[in-house]
Amino acid sequence: MSSLISEETKPGAKAASGEASRHPFLVALGERVRDLRSRKGMTRKAVAVAADVSERHLANLEYGTGNVSILVLLQVAHALHCPLAELIGDVTTSTPEWLLIRDLLQGRNESQLRQARLQLVDMLGKGGGVDAQGRAARIALVGLRGAGKSTLGQRLADDLGYPFIELSREIEQFAGCSISEIHNLYGANAYRRYERRALEEAIQIYPEVVIATPGGLVADSANFNLLLQHCTTVWLKAAPDDHMNRVAEQGDMRPMAASAEAMEDLKRILEGRAAFYSKADMTFDTSAQDLAHSHTALRKQVRELLSLPA
Repeated sequence: MSSLISEETKPGAKAASGEASRHPFLVALGERVRDLRSRKGMTRKAVAVAADVSERHLANLEYGTGNVSILVLLQVAHALHCPLAELIGDVTTSTPEWLLIRDLLQGRNESQLRQARLQLVDMLGKGGGVDAQGRAARIALVGLRGAGKSTLGQRLADDLGYPFIELSREIEQFAGCSISEIHNLYGANAYRRYERRALEEAIQIYPEVVIATPGGLVADSANFNLLLQHCTTVWLKAAPDDHMNRVAEQGDMRPMAASAEAMEDLKRILEGRAAFYSKADMTFDTSAQDLAHSHTALRKQVRELLSLPA
């Protein structure tokens, strides 16, 4: 097993330990590793195994105390299915055009950045940019497992007279096996390809539809961009306790099954993905009320968002 050279392994490390000894670059690097891991819904143990490093050394890296070699960084990047440049944080220095674009976007607020992204989608997006007409009749529910996407999605579809599909089931149809088997047999990259194929077909086949999306779809920027381009998106948001309880009631502890600290893992995943879920056109809190009242309120808000009669 490979290893990181941590501060703890050096002479006098204890004297140099603490906040003051952490180099700003290593601290920022560790934050990016944690954010990427959380966004992809992976526990520290899972990343450590995939990267062939010890869990303790990965923890050192995440907290900015690991003096990591470039080869170990490459292993961690592979485990997180991201370019090494994204992990290091210098992708926007790779070409003069990147630098010029970065300078234009530097210091802009979220609203301005969103407008810039939408204009780029219109200019560069596949399928001719934002599909304004199609978006109005396709509703995609995003959020972690246990938010109520399946239950509320089916009720919303029935109310609107639209078909309802669960993208996870469509992915399994394409692959001919379960989601867990796709990951175990073929890996995360293959899963994302099946996810892309299922999403593209749903958009092509259904001019009107309610789609319950997998919780991790936002972790793939290409697939999330496609969803935002062609669907009106609604983030079904819930408190961590509700997520956990609802998933447990379904008899399925994914994606926390292998962790002894399931609640902390869930909170970290939610924290890592919240900024992406918040890009949805609407946010709806399913913890605020019971199922019947949630359906009534969601129905009302979605119809207002789409300018449909009550």
